[in-house]
Amino acid sequence: MGEHAEESIEIEAGAAEIMDVITNYEAYPEWADVKSATVLRRGEGGLATEVAFEVDVPLLGKASYTLAYRYAPGDAGVSWVTKEARGSVSDITGEYLLDELGDEKTKVTYRLSVELGVLLPGFVRTQGAQRVIENALERLKARVELG
Repeated sequence: MGEHAEESIEIEAGAAEIMDVITNYEAYPEWADVKSATVLRRGEGGLATEVAFEVDVPLLGKASYTLAYRYAPGDAGVSWVTKEARGSVSDITGEYLLDELGDEKTKVTYRLSVELGVLLPGFVRTQGAQRVIENALERLKARVELG
C-alpha cells in the first residue's frame, strides 16, 4: 500500500506564473530534489506529456521513473501517473491544484501518493511522503517568488 500526503501553501504570484515554473521540467534539477529531468514527449501547446526523472532519495537510494502528465484548463493545475519506474520508487501519482485568491496570490495544493520499491516501517514511509510534499512546496514557492 502506498503512502499518501497532501499539503497547501500560498504563493505570491498568479496561477499562470506558477504553472510556468511547474511545467518547466528541464529546470527541476536547479530547484527540486531531482538529479535529472528529460522531456520525452510533448502535446498540445508544447506542454510535456511524458517526463523521465532520476532521483536519489535519502535512506532509499536511487530511482528512475517516467511520469505521464495531464493539464487542467486555465492554469488550474496538473496531475501525473507513473508510466514506468525502477529502483526505490515503484509508483507515483499526484497533482498540483492551483486556486487564485486574487491580488497576485495563489493557493497551491500538492497531493502525492507514492509506492516504494523497498520495505520500510510505516512511520518512516508516512513521514517521508510528508517531507517530500513540504519540501516541494517550499522550493516551488521560493523558485516562483525569488526567481
